Amino acid sequence: MPAVVHSRIVEVDGLNLHYLEAGSGAPVLLLHGWPTNAQLWRHALPQVGATRRAIALDLPGFGASSKPLDVSYSFRFFDRVLTGFLDALELERVGLVVHDLGGPIGLHWAVSNRSRLTELVLLNTLAFPEMSWAVKVFVACSLVPGLRSLISSQRGIAGAMRFGVQDKSRINAEVAEIYQAPFRTREARRALIKTAHGLHPGGFRTIAEGLGAIDVPVRVIYGERDRILPDVATTMARVAEVLPQTRVTGIPDCGHFLQEDRPEEVAALLAEFLSP
Repeated sequence: MPAVVHSRIVEVDGLNLHYLEAGSGAPVLLLHGWPTNAQLWRHALPQVGATRRAIALDLPGFGASSKPLDVSYSFRFFDRVLTGFLDALELERVGLVVHDLGGPIGLHWAVSNRSRLTELVLLNTLAFPEMSWAVKVFVACSLVPGLRSLISSQRGIAGAMRFGVQDKSRINAEVAEIYQAPFRTREARRALIKTAHGLHPGGFRTIAEGLGAIDVPVRVIYGERDRILPDVATTMARVAEVLPQTRVTGIPDCGHFLQEDRPEEVAALLAEFLSP
């Protein structure tokens, strides 16, 4: 039976961290990317929560979590946040599900905390130092005053979500509002932009160097028609080469935000892999 989803907040190092939680049992942590939040997993949480304790975190700078402007949104910062969050919830070991910017954030934490990892699932994300032209353009836009104002605006956020799916009808006004609402204020939009360029290239090298030591079950699920990360198939194939225990599923006619494009299919694939 699908689990009920609850909204909760915990304080970690002076930050209020909001998260959604469903079910009980062995915990699974789901991390979103840019410019989304824990609601990206709203369709998957009840299904995964049927057999596991499914926890979707609003990363700092996103959703209903704190959006500090006096921090660098670096790998080191997010490592501290994730460790503090898991410790606050008294979770020693977790499965990890990552998407988009949540991929490098989660993977960087994972390669340094392998003993705390039980499973790993990668959806359309980054994992290696070599960046596609699309990622370089995005980071460049986040550094140019006029462009960064555009991409962090209400119109820009809705546009990014629609650009990232094949079925545009999935991002109607109601769904767009889920991702626009956390960024109504100028300060929130400034924090969003800071998250776009805080991850140093050295952190990606750390991931690449440590990825092969991960020895837990690994699942890759990705939308094959990704215009935001156009090299996603190459990235996922490389992950499978480094981690031969990986099982890969590509979803045809599906874009970057596969949780919105094909919510039922993605939820079922996650629940199947994460079921005890």
